[in-house]
Amino acid sequence: MELGISLAILGAGLAVGFAGAGSVLGVSAAGQAGAGVISEDPDKFGKVLVLEALPATQGIYGFLVAFLILQKIGLFGGEIVALTMSNGLSLLFASLPIAIAGFSSGWYQGKVSASGMKIVATQPKAMGKAIILSAMVETYAVLGLLISILLIFGITV
Repeated sequence: MELGISLAILGAGLAVGFAGAGSVLGVSAAGQAGAGVISEDPDKFGKVLVLEALPATQGIYGFLVAFLILQKIGLFGGEIVALTMSNGLSLLFASLPIAIAGFSSGWYQGKVSASGMKIVATQPKAMGKAIILSAMVETYAVLGLLISILLIFGITV
């Protein structure tokens, strides 16, 4: 039972840790590029902020999956469910789609957002194009999130 709970908690930690790390890398890359844009034109701060915020969503997705795992094992209700090692491994593996997709998507979305800062700097009216380019990368984090959620809800404990 204790190993099952430990594996499930490890899964929750991996989901939030890796997806959050991807967001950190992405937001950092976009923020560095955005700082250059607003140093030239402070009025573009709002547009820069939108592009910088886009890679932050992967961390939120990882947090959501971690929350669902911890809720499923009863950590918030005061009564922790008795998990077999198989249940714990299942929840650990259920966390991997968002952990992996969230990490890589957050990181690369930040790179695309950083590149989109040039659009904001030179053609502010075309900012929507920069957002679309960046949002395309997030599609795969959303797919990872959905698969993780489906797996969590499909596991009987």
